[in-house]
Amino acid sequence: MPLLSGSLLHSSLFLPLCHQEFLTSSKWGKKKASIGVKFSKIWHPDGRKHLRHRSQSDFILTTEQVTQSCAEEGAHGSATMPIITVSVVSSISIISAKEWDLCAVESTGPDSVNPFVTHAFLSSLEDSGCAVPEQGWLPQHLVAKDGVGNILGVVPLYLKSHSNGEYVFDHSWANAFYHYGGSYYPKLQCCVPFTPVTGPRLLVRSCALRNQVINGLAKSMQQLADRFQVSSLHATFLTQSEWKTLGGLGFLQRLGMQYHWENRNYSSFDAFLMDLKQSRRKTIRQERKKVQEQNLKLKHLRGADIKAHHWDAFYAFYRNTTDNKWGQAYLTKEFFHMIGSRMEDRVLLIVAEDQEKLVAGALNIIGGDTLFGRLWGCLPQTYYPNLHFETCYYQAIEAAIEWNLKKVEAGAQGEHKIHRGYMPTETYSSHYFTNETFNQTIRNFLKQETLQVQLTIELLKESSPFKSKTL
Repeated sequence: MPLLSGSLLHSSLFLPLCHQEFLTSSKWGKKKASIGVKFSKIWHPDGRKHLRHRSQSDFILTTEQVTQSCAEEGAHGSATMPIITVSVVSSISIISAKEWDLCAVESTGPDSVNPFVTHAFLSSLEDSGCAVPEQGWLPQHLVAKDGVGNILGVVPLYLKSHSNGEYVFDHSWANAFYHYGGSYYPKLQCCVPFTPVTGPRLLVRSCALRNQVINGLAKSMQQLADRFQVSSLHATFLTQSEWKTLGGLGFLQRLGMQYHWENRNYSSFDAFLMDLKQSRRKTIRQERKKVQEQNLKLKHLRGADIKAHHWDAFYAFYRNTTDNKWGQAYLTKEFFHMIGSRMEDRVLLIVAEDQEKLVAGALNIIGGDTLFGRLWGCLPQTYYPNLHFETCYYQAIEAAIEWNLKKVEAGAQGEHKIHRGYMPTETYSSHYFTNETFNQTIRNFLKQETLQVQLTIELLKESSPFKSKTL
């Protein structure tokens, strides 16, 4: 079946659209200077695209700037609306793990907690040298407090000098900005670095002021973008409800696509197979049999069972993948060791052994109701037929069934995932541009792209391996 290309992200349609928009707009010339503002205090003097630390006071949002937007969301006509202040911290370590995680857990409920927005995961990215100014990630996390200093909400936010490690691609937007005399970087990015996983981004405690705090934090991000005079603000892989909230505040809305497996109360892997068409069921059984015939031993390791040598081996697998496929390794060896010790049983490392030698592995993170497949790798210059499918997809499904998890998220890319039960699913991102002309141009572009993404998902669903009555 002929398929549309994955998206319009790198389409030749985008630059001509910008060209037409900008040439016919009188606003661009008037605002060009504001788009091209140089952040001389943020860039290294040698011109490298690394971000420097600035004092926290440089990035504090004052009570005047923030409390008004929060109060606007309060009770109508209330003269006793509690004051909520929002400030910026330059490291997650400034906030205690207990306070941050109360926001993270209560934003979803304990049964659906997203492990990637926990203090353990985000602090590991910073402490291991991955999401730090030297790598173009300057933490600018938002913290909302009530009048007596209780933390009501937090937002993982970064000032960035590039678009790497985000997986909602805006390189064509950056090129258009540059082509027409603007400066796209730095920009603000609300996300979990290097992690294309849907989850909450506005982490707010369950309290009477919850809706006010959510809207206040969203508006505070906009105010921060305006105050910094950056080109834009991006919130990526956020939940659908957050996506709708930000859309109501004027953010542009963008759709993406990933592949997720849904647990329909299966009692076993064979029960899952019985929901598939006969041809797909037969193929999967053949693939799994070929792995068994290679005398490989597959192990599920969690918590204390994951030793230092496992992480050292997995890092080698990860580097083999990045060196041969992506070209850039964002994560350090220290990061893997840190999440192993800090997240403990939240980590599932599936490894393959050949005569007691580690030859491949897949890293999964366990959420409240979801198993998140994250990274895969194997030894250089080795090949075991179907081991990738077994380790990443089938073993993950077996684990989800065993632990009664609702789904497995296998990330983006790879229509081969559909044939193994992972179906295309929408993902969401929101975008705010400080220049209205460029904002309107992107809005027009996203209308076209959204139609293509929706059509692509519908076409891919026609390749479903499931019996018609299952869907």
